[in-house]
Amino acid sequence: MSEEKKVKVLQSEYLFNRPWLTVRRESIVLPNGNPVPEYYVLEYPEWVNTIAITRDRKFVFIRQYRHGLGCALMELCAGVCDPEDASPLAAARRELLEETGYGRGTWRELMTVSANPSTHTNLTHCFVAEDVEPVSEQHLEATEDLTVHLLSQDEVRDLLLTDRVKQALHAAPLWRYFAENRLL
Repeated sequence: MSEEKKVKVLQSEYLFNRPWLTVRRESIVLPNGNPVPEYYVLEYPEWVNTIAITRDRKFVFIRQYRHGLGCALMELCAGVCDPEDASPLAAARRELLEETGYGRGTWRELMTVSANPSTHTNLTHCFVAEDVEPVSEQHLEATEDLTVHLLSQDEVRDLLLTDRVKQALHAAPLWRYFAENRLL
C-alpha cells in the first residue's frame, strides 16, 4: 500500500468545548489539491462497551431512554473513558460495575471501531466479559436512568435479527461475537 497523503490544515478554530463534546471547524486542502473551506471535526474521549455474559450464559443488557431517537432502547453496557481510567479495559470494568452491579469474570478485547472516522476523533473499545456475576448495587450517575436485563442467547439473536439494537457501536460487536461463535 502506498504512503498515505495528508490533508493540509490552513485554519483551525474551536466552536464548542465541553468535557463530552468539542467541535472544531477547519479550512483544509485535500491531498489532490481541492480546498474544503469548512470541515467540522467532533472531538470525543475514547468510548467502551462490553458484551457481558453471566456464568449461566445470560447476556447483561441495559435499557435506557435515548433522547436523540426519543425512545428507550436495549443496549450493551457502555460509557466514556475517564481521565483517571488506566486503560480502556479499566473503563469498561468500571462502567459495567457502575451501570449494572456486575463484575469479575474473564475479559478480552473483541474489537475497536469508530463511530464515524470522517468526523469523530475517538475510538470505541469493545470487550467481552464472560462469567460475570453480581458484585454490588448499581452506582448510577445523576444523568443515568436505566434498568438491567438478563437476556438469553436466543433473545439477543432475536434483537439483532429484528433490527432492535439501534446503537451501531453495540450492534457491530454483537454481530461479530455471534458470527465468531457460530450463534446465528
